[in-house]
Amino acid sequence: MHAMLLDAIGQALRAATLPVPVPKARQVLIAVHACGVCRTDLHLVDGELRDPKLPVIPGHEIVGTVVACGPGVTEHSIGARVGVPWLGASCEHCIFCTTGRENLCGEARYTGYRLDGGYAEYVVADAAYCFALPARYADVEAAPLLCVGLIGYRAYRLAGDAFRLGIYGLGAAGHLIAQIALAQGRKVFAFTRPGDIIGQTFARRLGAVWAGGSDETPPEPLDSALIFAPVGALVPSALAALQRGGTVVCAGIHMSDVPSFPYRLLWGERSVRSVANLTRRDAREFLALAATIPLAVHAHRYRLADANRALEDLRAGMITGAAVLTCDR
Repeated sequence: MHAMLLDAIGQALRAATLPVPVPKARQVLIAVHACGVCRTDLHLVDGELRDPKLPVIPGHEIVGTVVACGPGVTEHSIGARVGVPWLGASCEHCIFCTTGRENLCGEARYTGYRLDGGYAEYVVADAAYCFALPARYADVEAAPLLCVGLIGYRAYRLAGDAFRLGIYGLGAAGHLIAQIALAQGRKVFAFTRPGDIIGQTFARRLGAVWAGGSDETPPEPLDSALIFAPVGALVPSALAALQRGGTVVCAGIHMSDVPSFPYRLLWGERSVRSVANLTRRDAREFLALAATIPLAVHAHRYRLADANRALEDLRAGMITGAAVLTCDR
């Protein structure tokens, strides 16, 4: 099979021809149709994620068809269209796994990081961590749902019942969660890089009641704020925009250092919390929601062989929405 391989931190991905993997017990072999390109993949390449499996095939927003099943698979059958997200496996027996918090499992393994991912024509995955996808989304549209959708949904859920919701970063995750919030009757305030008129126009087109730079003050205090941009300096900015009792949710797996800030920004029972990965409950809930809310997924297609270009476009902020690699057979 053709694959894009990361051999060493800081290097460009290498085009490689590898054996098609063979599914073991409880695994499925999936023919990959599309795989989203996530900012986490950039963190992997840049060495901001510790101890990756090297060499590794990145990619954790995988859409494909099951073509073979290992022993003991009951969840999916050959021919089924499935999605594979970031969380690829967990121990199933620790205190976190037994209480529905497998996202915090100390032995969890992650797709495209500690397990080979979807920048390839085929991938093997644990059948219990693959999910049926809503039929209304084509493969390229469905791919972003599997990370930015799922982890974005977890961040959204942790924000509580906030009516006035701030979203910092209208990229792949932000543009999906904004649509869900609007469909549920909330007011969305969108924050972009200062001077990003294109991004602000895009946010208003989605339905945001206000869009401005992250250095601006919204016209109303926020009940909660979601930070999708990996910029620690946004935390005190978001706190300053919050109503008393509000929550700032940091949704990225990696973020630059949070600068010191005066206690008065936190006072008033405001809180800051992080999101770690996702749970299978998040996946089931979000995909069911996506089946009922017609999300407009803004995806930019790249060929598998152009994965390095997709990553650099993402790094440069040239992508509005999501980038998705396709495997053309």
